[in-house]
Amino acid sequence: MKEQKNPKKPWIFYYIIVVLITSLLNALVFPSIMEKQFTQVDYGTFLDKVDSGNVAAVEIQDNRINFCTKESGEDEHYFYTGVVNDPDLVNRLREAKGSSENGKISFSKVIPKENSPLLNFILTWVIPVAIFILIGQFMMKQLGKRMGGNAMTFGKSNAKIYVQAQTGKTFADVAGQDEAKEALNEIVDFLHDPGKYAEIGASLPKGALLVGPPGTGKTLLARAIAGEAKVPFFSISGSEFVEMFVGMGAAKVRDLFKQANEKAPCIVFIDEIDTIGKKRDSGNFAGGNDEREQTLNQLLSEMDGFDGRKGVVILAATNRPESLDKALLRPGRFDRRIPVELPDLKGREAILKVHAAKVKMEENIDFNAIARATSGASGAELANIINEAALRAVRNGKKLVSQNDLEESVEVVVAGYQRKNAVISEKEKKIIAYHEIGHALVAAKQTDSAPVHKITIIPRTSGALGYTMQVESEERNLMSKEEAFNKIATLAGGRATEEIIFNSITTGASNDIEQATRIARAMVTRYGMSRDFGMTALETINNQYLGGDASLACSPDTSAKIDEEVISIIGEAYEKAKNILSENLEKLHELAAYILEKETITGEEFMEILNR
Repeated sequence: MKEQKNPKKPWIFYYIIVVLITSLLNALVFPSIMEKQFTQVDYGTFLDKVDSGNVAAVEIQDNRINFCTKESGEDEHYFYTGVVNDPDLVNRLREAKGSSENGKISFSKVIPKENSPLLNFILTWVIPVAIFILIGQFMMKQLGKRMGGNAMTFGKSNAKIYVQAQTGKTFADVAGQDEAKEALNEIVDFLHDPGKYAEIGASLPKGALLVGPPGTGKTLLARAIAGEAKVPFFSISGSEFVEMFVGMGAAKVRDLFKQANEKAPCIVFIDEIDTIGKKRDSGNFAGGNDEREQTLNQLLSEMDGFDGRKGVVILAATNRPESLDKALLRPGRFDRRIPVELPDLKGREAILKVHAAKVKMEENIDFNAIARATSGASGAELANIINEAALRAVRNGKKLVSQNDLEESVEVVVAGYQRKNAVISEKEKKIIAYHEIGHALVAAKQTDSAPVHKITIIPRTSGALGYTMQVESEERNLMSKEEAFNKIATLAGGRATEEIIFNSITTGASNDIEQATRIARAMVTRYGMSRDFGMTALETINNQYLGGDASLACSPDTSAKIDEEVISIIGEAYEKAKNILSENLEKLHELAAYILEKETITGEEFMEILNR
């Protein structure tokens, strides 16, 4: 038999209980507390104190007599006694001496003033209840703020409305995404002139889904469309639809689309839509009536219900498109899927120039060199590189950002800041120097390797004790089997140098081993560069825009064979690296001695020594 839990009582229940308790305290307890400052005595004690001359004042009421005594050098004391039929009390008080300033007892008869029942009710009940209602309203507002909005208006969408003057963004502010801008330009044209589309009977796609890695400018693109079209821009994050109360997310969706229809033509932008648009779980035996599913169902219904000819455009952004529900992606909802990928060489150079326009730079800055050194960087990372360069210029007391500042900022983003106070022994420094020269020498002696750009043995905050930077001379979109193998050999060059020169190995090659293993495994399982498996996909990629985690799609026996071939590839590359180093031992010693002296050398210096 299942245990039935009592349903939680609403807030108003506890609120009423608090008000009732407070009112009872106000009517019964507080008056008695106020009276505790008077001490009760009998009538005889009262007369004795009057005769002794210590009484200063007397107040005669219908049901009690209050009096105050004050002896010399002491504070006033307050007493009360009951009323006795004593006709001589007034004469006794007139004739007795008192402790007041004039030496007499001041006394008076208090005439009871009858308040109206209405006034008594207001003072006893209405005012205390009103005070606690105000306190309750204040507490509810504070609670609402902590939950992301007003607690009494859960159904509001909280969507931020930007007008053109507030966004100030146009396509000129978006660089490196020419294909995405071209795909979205039709939406801008429709919002500018919907008549020509209506004339032929065409309606605008209801929704466009922007997909791509983090930091590529999906949100910026959406705001730029609103700026170009000069229409209202509703912006809301998917997480803002998720509430603690079931049904509130669906109410927010309804409110958002109601506002959008009132402001049409306009753009509605839902960032991180995967928060509410995840695939519905068919195995949910609890009935599938959770908050996220209700919100998604309401979103699907609203997108079906509004007329695309009104000019309401729904834009959404996500970096997990594979997790979205199929019903959300069908034609009639998000009709278009627009990739916003990492920028290529030309795009990176354009992005650097856009952000550099806001910073004071020296003349003749080579943005192409910085773009080539930042392969795989997103727009946000490139903006950070420009900012880091500006910060470095300020730290060095310069008024303009130089090429050296930009190159150093690339290294900061890639490997972290220099650890100038790191203490490294001469022996370890020598091992690091030979290790890094080993990488560079193997890379330089292979035909299909990227040129060496810089070598350093200065430790970095990322944990690297040194590194060798290679920069491609041009943008590459493909990697041949020979290039992948040579890359593994270059990574193996540091460990191979340690073994040849010191007849020992260290932990300094841990990151090299990880990278080499990842490339070798990809060659076998994903790229079809395997001797035994050929063009067979043995691995599936999950979350391609968020790191690209891979999961094997094969039997345990096949997995064991994959491991054997990966080990074989890395072993062959390691032997190749050892052979190259053994053939160039003299140059290895010369270059290691040079970098030990300089600590950092450029690719030009390295090649000059290697070729002479």
